[in-house]
Amino acid sequence: MALDDRRYKAARLPDLRTPELWLRPWDPGADDDVEAWLRGRADAEFRRWNTPLRTATDEESAREQLRAAARNAAEGGAAPYCIADPVTGRPLGHIGVNAIDRVMKTARVGYWVLPEARGHGVATRALALATRWALTDLGLYRIELGHAVGHDSSCHIAERCGFRYEGTLRGAMWEAGRQDAYRDAHLHARLADDPDPDPDAS
Repeated sequence: MALDDRRYKAARLPDLRTPELWLRPWDPGADDDVEAWLRGRADAEFRRWNTPLRTATDEESAREQLRAAARNAAEGGAAPYCIADPVTGRPLGHIGVNAIDRVMKTARVGYWVLPEARGHGVATRALALATRWALTDLGLYRIELGHAVGHDSSCHIAERCGFRYEGTLRGAMWEAGRQDAYRDAHLHARLADDPDPDPDAS
């Protein structure tokens, strides 16, 4: 672990835990975290629905993205969490509370899950846990969630976690694999005074 990585790790977000899930800060100095970040961002299903501004192409670029995320967290602009197995700490995916505005008390949330962890409620539980923390301990009032139109599983996860559908945003996201063409997105949002749903309810 490089000196810079120790510094980034020192600016820690709080760990968030349930019996089923552990949200912990990403560690740029941990090879397992770097490998999971690289694999998750290169995954075909992730790339079908998301077009990142910058793509991680190898371990060093993935590590630098994790360092940048840690710097942003230290400055209060975001809360990037590794979704991890509660016993082993093995990475299962990512959830981030992003674009935090302390004046308006708003943020946006996004997430992805590694292929082997899909279909087990990981994203739903991670979204519920991160949202509860952001609306209480972090003191936010409104959290927005956007996803490409047609991404039905993300729509269902949002609704199970109390993020109400608010409308369709025209041309709000890049098309898959392009930064010169646009597609529509669904906007969901959750307010601090909305009822707290049971994400495990059908």
